[in-house]
Amino acid sequence: MKQKVIIGALITVVLGVIGVWFFVFYAPTHYKRDVADEKGIQLTAAALVKAYQENESNANALYLDKPLEIKGEISETKVDQVGNTTLTLKSEDAFASVFCTLKKADLSLKPGQQVTVKGICTGFLSDVVLKDAIIVP
Repeated sequence: MKQKVIIGALITVVLGVIGVWFFVFYAPTHYKRDVADEKGIQLTAAALVKAYQENESNANALYLDKPLEIKGEISETKVDQVGNTTLTLKSEDAFASVFCTLKKADLSLKPGQQVTVKGICTGFLSDVVLKDAIIVP
């Protein structure tokens, strides 16, 4: 009887470790949304920033975790610490903008260029943030 309890406990621990490994290491890299396959809500960078500045909770209800197609002028391009290209799109407010992290590096983008970026909105810090973004042709 005691041996059955020990074997049952070991099986439970092994299954628990496998479950934790799956959800921590495997699932996040294999089950990501592909923003290219989703229809995005279309608006300008200035309109998106204004919506968040006027009422963040309403803007979150409309845009948070949804694909957005944002049209605007690039004010800055950089490469972050992991090698991803990041863009900042201008808005009417000098202290707030739309910050986008691209899925694939694109070093051809330059400040002053008009682009449409499609990405998943993750909310508003001092800028509206889009992740896993792509450039829409």
